[in-house]
Amino acid sequence: MTNPAEAMPSSAYSLLDTGAYRSSILTRGPWHRAHQHAGPPIALVCRAIEHAGAAHGLTHIARLTANLLRPVPISELSIDVATDYAGRNAGHFSARLIAGEKVVARFTALAQRENDVPIPDGLPGHPLPPAPRGPENSPEAAFPFAGKHVGYADLVETRVSHGRLFEGPCAIWFRLRHPLLDSEAPSVYQRVAVAADSGNGISAILDLERYVFVNSDLTINLLRRPQGEWICIDARTLLGPNGCGLAESMLYDIHGLIGRATQSLTVSRRDE
Repeated sequence: MTNPAEAMPSSAYSLLDTGAYRSSILTRGPWHRAHQHAGPPIALVCRAIEHAGAAHGLTHIARLTANLLRPVPISELSIDVATDYAGRNAGHFSARLIAGEKVVARFTALAQRENDVPIPDGLPGHPLPPAPRGPENSPEAAFPFAGKHVGYADLVETRVSHGRLFEGPCAIWFRLRHPLLDSEAPSVYQRVAVAADSGNGISAILDLERYVFVNSDLTINLLRRPQGEWICIDARTLLGPNGCGLAESMLYDIHGLIGRATQSLTVSRRDE
């Protein structure tokens, strides 16, 4: 059961007068009680990059890459965003996520201008494929670490489109139960970022009690603007014999495929 002394926050983050962000325990991940799941802080940086892109009329986040340098503490965070290049149809942006005086993650992103360009009928691979099963017909699911303490499992609602959580390849629908920031409605890109970092977890093939399989990065590629509150992560984990691995995910909304995500994994035994 969740510790009753831990009151449920209203959002993952709150904006401070200084422009920094105060993290709530809704961001807590499964690996350490003092560390965040990487999904929420990646989404918070995505928000800052969206604002930078929108200033140039670049409203589609086509790619977001997070290099996770250190665990992100549940503490005050600040974000620096730089416009590396902004052209008519595309812009490149970089960002730093800072906790205290340490840079805990670095980001690069590609933002594109959206235009109405109808595509011909009958193209190979089109219409884009749907998720295995929609959220309205998918049973509810719970993370194996849910209920131990307030954290990421309380931030998101999950439903099984295909397979089983933490038992190999599976597809899981995600929807935010709480806002990312105060009472602000999260964008569709932020919803994708919160969910996409869970690919290595939901498709885990190792025992969570005996192994650690942490990702040191996340790259999201989106072919179009997502729609709606629900995001489906159809993931699988692949492991090498050298303590390294890869989690790869197909990403969907209720209308079909929206893109892909990959995570590089570091694997170790907990008793080592």
